[in-house]
Amino acid sequence: MPERVIVFDVWGDYAHFRKNYSTSSPLTYSFPPRTALSGLIGAITGLDKAEYFRHFFKVDAKIGCKILTPVKKVRIGVNLIDTKSTGSVKMHLIKNRTQIRFEFVKDPKYRTYFSHSDDDFYKKLRKLLINHQSVYTPCLGLSQLVCNFAFVGDFRMKRSSEEFQTIDSVVLGKCILETDFEEGKEYFSEVMPCEMGEEREVTDYSEILFERTGKAIRAKAKELWAVENGERIVFL
Repeated sequence: MPERVIVFDVWGDYAHFRKNYSTSSPLTYSFPPRTALSGLIGAITGLDKAEYFRHFFKVDAKIGCKILTPVKKVRIGVNLIDTKSTGSVKMHLIKNRTQIRFEFVKDPKYRTYFSHSDDDFYKKLRKLLINHQSVYTPCLGLSQLVCNFAFVGDFRMKRSSEEFQTIDSVVLGKCILETDFEEGKEYFSEVMPCEMGEEREVTDYSEILFERTGKAIRAKAKELWAVENGERIVFL
């Protein structure tokens, strides 16, 4: 029997998915890592922040991502306040501030693909998306970067062949067998966290290939899935 996948879009004014090696001037990934998408789905469904990672281990959850608008990055100065050395002083009375230049993705929009072995959890997310409801406020990386979302559909999916095909999602590097780099497209790759343990430590990093403007990638790939809506995807 074919497996099923929930498809929904998320978008906002800005997004920031911090690269862990950047410190004084935080840089952002071009699209949400699998761990960030797990957090987004966890917020919508109301999972406890301390334990939601256990719901998204790869053995149970399949998560994919498609870039819907060209990736544009900007740098903006953000005022950070010192909350550690102020004791019980009220927030508006704190005088110590440090301005840090953050890198953001401007006008981001992404499509998320989600499948899960727990049918009850799958149905709960689908119902919330259909009704445009969320338990906690969804955001794109930082709590102040609130995002909107829209349910696209609940589709059947099946394995696809390993011949050259157009892949609509970003592609896990280790799934790629051969790539046809086409003229007029902008290809990039980033090494991103793909799974976290229950102690919030990253247990898996992977290289991800993507096209900056959101165009499809033509390649031979393992673990390729054909979705009922006509898209072909690789899960992260």
